Amino acid sequence: VQLQASGGGLVQTGGLLRLSCEASGRTFNLYVMGWFRQAPGKEREFVGALRLSDDNTYYADSVKGRFTISRDNAENTVYMQMNSLKPEDTAVYYCAADSSYRALRLKTVAGFYYWGRGTLVTVSS
Repeated sequence: VQLQASGGGLVQTGGLLRLSCEASGRTFNLYVMGWFRQAPGKEREFVGALRLSDDNTYYADSVKGRFTISRDNAENTVYMQMNSLKPEDTAVYYCAADSSYRALRLKTVAGFYYWGRGTLVTVSS
């Protein structure tokens, strides 16, 4: 499975961005696709995820109500709409995926097997 993330950029506080993550390869047995982020000097953290069997979504408390994950089945693409962006949202955002329910239960970096290259989101104050 290969993941290609895109959509990062520079935006002002209160602005919005939409990140995309296109999956290719042997995607048929994926269970979850999600997003993590890593700010300078900090550890990579869980942002949100979508369970592919029923499109249920899960979010970190810090982004609930502001970020929304959705998908386009035809394009094998998951999106993350980010609204009301804050300077503390500045980070490199990574798309991740896994075939196991454990990845979604744990919501940790170690729990996800497939990773895309990051895309930088910068929110200016």
